[in-house]
Amino acid sequence: KFLFGGLAGMGATCFVQPLDLVKNRMQLATSKEHKTSLHVIRHVIQTEGATALYTGLSAGLLRQATYTTTRLGIYTYLFEKASGPGGEPPNFLTKAGLGMVAGVCGAFVGTPAEVTLIRMTSDGRLPAAERRNYKNVVDALARIVSEEGLVTLWRGALPTMGRAMVVNAAQLSSYSQAKQSLLSTGHFSENIFLHFCASMISGLITTIASMPVDIAKTRIQNMKITDGKPEYSGAMDVLGTVIKKEGFFSLWKGFTPYYMRLGPHTVITFVFLEQMNKTYKTVVLGEVNAKGGGI
Repeated sequence: KFLFGGLAGMGATCFVQPLDLVKNRMQLATSKEHKTSLHVIRHVIQTEGATALYTGLSAGLLRQATYTTTRLGIYTYLFEKASGPGGEPPNFLTKAGLGMVAGVCGAFVGTPAEVTLIRMTSDGRLPAAERRNYKNVVDALARIVSEEGLVTLWRGALPTMGRAMVVNAAQLSSYSQAKQSLLSTGHFSENIFLHFCASMISGLITTIASMPVDIAKTRIQNMKITDGKPEYSGAMDVLGTVIKKEGFFSLWKGFTPYYMRLGPHTVITFVFLEQMNKTYKTVVLGEVNAKGGGI
């Protein structure tokens, strides 16, 4: 369960890393620095080169290896435990609760990789003299510890865990529920098309619910300490400052790249996960007509 969860997330990240970079750049922009996702992409390619779109890939993969491995492994384990004796899935509220528990555990484990990912993907927008210029995720982790202390790796852990509770309660429960609802219409069967449709529904719901806490998390993890004073005192300070200076709907700044990243990432992750579960049940457990299941 843990291995398949991590591999599914890492596989998806290889496809959507550029969108993660675009999302982070737009969320960190405090002015009209970037008007659209295409403007960010064009600017990055012109000023940093096309390969810069994959800046932070090593951190993104480590994040999936820690965060997604933990959250999907715990969720699929708890999902099976909460299912009925005949394999009946738990109700929606139970799924949401399981998602929250899995999300908090995954977020705590994955916060160091999250911090490095935010910093590496946003480095290119800083003036040359202020850039951190991490070589890769290992270099980033080592330098953060040596220059700022071990605790800095968990900077923003609380908003990260809060975001994970929202994301996982929305994503995992809505995916399970959407799949169940689509199957009940009689127009779908257990296949990749079903997983794709359920994933896109799940991705949209998750994007709307989680963007404000994601912006708070992103800005806290990228903030600098000036004369011992942090830029923000906490997640609520970030949200209040954004609303006051940039407007209420700025809490959903970068909606398009966020959904473009989260939607496909959700699709690819769940499709990979379902197919790996199905293959495991067929090849290793020897089940006939095995389904993906487990989520």
